[in-house]
Amino acid sequence: MDTMIIGIAGGTGSGKTTLTLGLKERFGDSVSILYHDNYYKAHDDMPYEERCKLNYDHPDAFDTPRLVADLEALRQGERVESPTYDYTVHNRSAETVEVCPAPVILVEGILIFVEPALRQMMDIKIFVDTDADVRILRRIMRDVKKRGRSLDSVVQQYLTTVKPMHEQFVEPSKRYADLIVPEGGKNAVAMDMLIQRIRGHLAME
Repeated sequence: MDTMIIGIAGGTGSGKTTLTLGLKERFGDSVSILYHDNYYKAHDDMPYEERCKLNYDHPDAFDTPRLVADLEALRQGERVESPTYDYTVHNRSAETVEVCPAPVILVEGILIFVEPALRQMMDIKIFVDTDADVRILRRIMRDVKKRGRSLDSVVQQYLTTVKPMHEQFVEPSKRYADLIVPEGGKNAVAMDMLIQRIRGHLAME
């Protein structure tokens, strides 16, 4: 199987997931997804209070070598057990998710273009570009409603780590993108271009 790997990067709340899930919905089992967020390092040796203080927006927060290994296994036609992450306790969950090989693999995450070994595996690199004020509002809504965070903790984390790490790592990684998509999955023109590109790849299978 000739596997196409598409990386979808961008800042927090930029619309990466909307784009990713839109492609998955369109192509079904022809597409599998690996989320970089699922590969946060485990910190079982650390109490909750200490885990809360970690910088989760720095490249070192992720077990990227495992993601690279899983991606390579998928490309070789092997199934992988992706780790999962529990945001409510700031730690890796005991559960895993089986990801099957597919003609198209989507890799989503804020920092996936920062790591050369991961970046070099991608056939297409997409950066979802959205205004910072829109992104922070989306993050607040998500973290308070879905991840059990307080408003104060979300704002504090944004100001102390999310914003500076975005400026230091995420935004500069945009230069590696093949395609910059404003507003992510809501950008119908970009979505249609990607659909046509994937459809062409699948037609050659």
